[in-house]
Amino acid sequence: QVQLVESGGGLVQAGDSLRLSCAASGRTISTYNMGWFRQAPGKEREFAAADSWSGSTTYYADSVKGRFTISRDNAKNTVYLQMNSLKPEDTAVYYCGASVYSGSLYARDILKYGYWGQGTQVTVSS
Repeated sequence: QVQLVESGGGLVQAGDSLRLSCAASGRTISTYNMGWFRQAPGKEREFAAADSWSGSTTYYADSVKGRFTISRDNAKNTVYLQMNSLKPEDTAVYYCGASVYSGSLYARDILKYGYWGQGTQVTVSS
């Protein structure tokens, strides 16, 4: 099975950028579809972005489309989330997940992700 560790979170101001990283070990991420989810205080974990195992197809929540970009480096076994034009409502703990399910039907489904990291906190001040 795969182990995931997120990093790169922090405290930034509105309009700033951050790049989150998700380093995998145990198995290569090239066999998984990878996703980023986030959970704000008092709210459920929600989908932010995902990509296919090859990285050729990406999916985004409407709330982050045009501002966030998911990418992967299979050679480094790492997935990234580039976050630009951050807003206070982006404040959350961001989690990286791995899924063996492919396609748009499953990319946004939290129940299809079998492996999770511990999360990294992103706080955006106004």
